[in-house]
Amino acid sequence: MAMQAASTEIEQRTAEVIAGLKDLEGPLLPILHDLQQEFGYVPRESLPVIAQELNLSRAEVYGVVSFYHDYRKAPAGRHVLKLCQAEACQSVGSDGVAS
Repeated sequence: MAMQAASTEIEQRTAEVIAGLKDLEGPLLPILHDLQQEFGYVPRESLPVIAQELNLSRAEVYGVVSFYHDYRKAPAGRHVLKLCQAEACQSVGSDGVAS
């Protein structure tokens, strides 16, 4: 029962965030950004709400969340490390840092 209540609260808060940003041109990224700031990640329960309100498929919303590496699907740990693996970073030794 507590899980149901938490899910409902997430859906309600998601709807509130969407209502504040829905009228922007291209509102999906700002909505995802605000949800991540609110919860520390983009909750799975938010995806159908976003899809319905923006008239998108859930797959489209999930595709955006999974494409951008800065959006988390679960709460982050206490320490988050990011290591650049682009060619420019590799040319100055990022491979050595990674190993």
